[in-house]
Parts: sequence; structure tokens; C-alpha cells
Amino acid sequence: MNFIRLLPVMISLLLLSAHFSRAGIPIFSLLFLIFPFFLLIKKQWIVKFLRVILIIGTLEWIRTLFYYVSQRQEQGEPYFRLVIIIGVVALFTGLSSLIFRNKRLKEFYNIQ
Repeated sequence: MNFIRLLPVMISLLLLSAHFSRAGIPIFSLLFLIFPFFLLIKKQWIVKFLRVILIIGTLEWIRTLFYYVSQRQEQGEPYFRLVIIIGVVALFTGLSSLIFRNKRLKEFYNIQ
């Protein structure tokens, strides 16, 4: 059951890996492919580390959103759909950092 609870975190990390791969930053792409395996380590610091990574990932999605919107505005292209898609992905990534507040995950990772 913990696998299902942690699925949003894994999806967020994999989406960030794909994002960095598309951006041509293979080292970040590889790191974000490795981060889901950190979930197998039952340590409190892992949870804090992944929360920070997910918050940084959320900020990256927001930065990307502003970048692409400005690009589209300069070219006179529509950007509403882009705002919706990247905005939802940013929100999903940010909310996935709250997954570790779940009672069973707190017990699993020994979080006080």
C-alpha cells in the first residue's frame, strides 16, 4: 500500500526527469531517475531531502511556465493551454511533497 501512497512522488520525479532530458540536461535527468529509489531507504532525512527536491522541482516548473509563456507572447502564439498543463504539473509536484504527512508513511519513515 505504501507504493500506491508514494506514486505521486515517483510520478513527479519522473516527470522532472523527462523535463530535464528534453531540456538537454542529462545529469539532472539521470539524478531525477535515481531519486525514486531513495524512497526505499527508511530514514527521516530521505523524506526531508525529497520534500526539498519536490519543492525545487515545483519552482522549476513555475520558471519553465514563465519562460514558455514569454516565448509564446513574443511570437504572438496562444499560451492558455500551456499555462493549464504546466500549472497542473507544478501543482501536482508541489502537492506530492505533502504525501509524507500521511500517518502510515510517517510510521514507515519513522517521522516524529
